[in-house]
Amino acid sequence: MLTRESAESLPRETASAALSLRLASASPRRALLLREHGFEHEAVPSPVDDTDLAPGCSTLTQWTAALAYLKARAALEAMREEERRRSVVVGADTTVIKAGRALGKPADEREAARTLRALSGGGHEVATGVCVLAPGRPRIIFADTARVRVGELPGALIDEYIASGGWRGKAGAYNLSERLAAGWPIEFEGDPGTIMGLPMRRLEPILRRAMGAGR
Repeated sequence: MLTRESAESLPRETASAALSLRLASASPRRALLLREHGFEHEAVPSPVDDTDLAPGCSTLTQWTAALAYLKARAALEAMREEERRRSVVVGADTTVIKAGRALGKPADEREAARTLRALSGGGHEVATGVCVLAPGRPRIIFADTARVRVGELPGALIDEYIASGGWRGKAGAYNLSERLAAGWPIEFEGDPGTIMGLPMRRLEPILRRAMGAGR
């Protein structure tokens, strides 16, 4: 598990009104996690396309944190100046790691099926990087990891799931809460939010402090 907190700050502006929370992601799962923890927010999907980016010498966990920062920063820079002064921006990136390889969002059914067969009957890690940018406060960047073990998934179960389209837009081709509800043989250690896209155990207190910055 990696934690990084940077001392680099945004310009120190004093907000004249309550701060607004902006999620630099179109993920419905991240939006749901924020709402479940009492955070009203607006989704402002980041313009960053990470498909053409590569981690280079970074570890995959470090890379998720770096992508979270890039997404948050790009979303912030796309706002009007007045919005920037009143916004707390959260960026996030989630990567499934199996045997040292990143398994991202499958591009098609074939890749989704291949991903699930690779995860079946074994363990993997899920890393979610997070960046929080708030007016007048140091930026916060960290990554949280959780360990997941998936039991044997019968071929018929995988085929049925692939046909349903439930794998679309999901790192590793699955969503933890949905698959647990469906009775899949999954065990995990760590924050379930990390697996679903936002490590709320660590993020919630950070956001509560950040949202109080302008009050």
